Amino acid sequence: MNLSAKLEAILFWKAEPVTFKKLSELLKVDLPTVKSAIDELEKNLQGRGLTLVQTDREVMLGTAKEFSPLIEQLTKEELTRDLGKAGLETLSIVLYQGPISRADIDYIRGVNSQFILRNLLIRGLVERIDNPKDTRSFLYKTTLDLLAHLGISKVEDLPEYEKVRADIDAFKGQSTENAQSTELTASATIEA
Repeated sequence: MNLSAKLEAILFWKAEPVTFKKLSELLKVDLPTVKSAIDELEKNLQGRGLTLVQTDREVMLGTAKEFSPLIEQLTKEELTRDLGKAGLETLSIVLYQGPISRADIDYIRGVNSQFILRNLLIRGLVERIDNPKDTRSFLYKTTLDLLAHLGISKVEDLPEYEKVRADIDAFKGQSTENAQSTELTASATIEA
């Protein structure tokens, strides 16, 4: 499999900007080789529905500009639909636990939240910020527009804020204890 195809797969899977340096690490090649593969992928995508969007240090897959009217129509349709149970669940987690990483949201929900988060981002209900503890990931937090829509001035004004936050923290702690207990049982079984 050629390098540009691997690059395309990574960018599709990530669904967000990826630095050239990170791609170099993932593909185990030097930066000039990554940039060459990006150029090749860009040529391969010409005349198709996708294109590469890039800056001087990162790249991501995007929609080709010819399809902007179609994507705009689909976005409007998506924004008029209800959030649904998954959207409300994810939004609640961000409200009560934010700023929070997508990995933590996925862990609490037990399923991948990538598309739900994208929907919430498009609607302006959450925003993505840099993670100060890990530059390779982002954190999600509520927007001022959402707080204004809910009629509150800060997240601490949410109903039963401290209790819900404590319940989620307890769930996360209990899950960690269960995982550690399972590891101890497994290692004891192996030693026996």
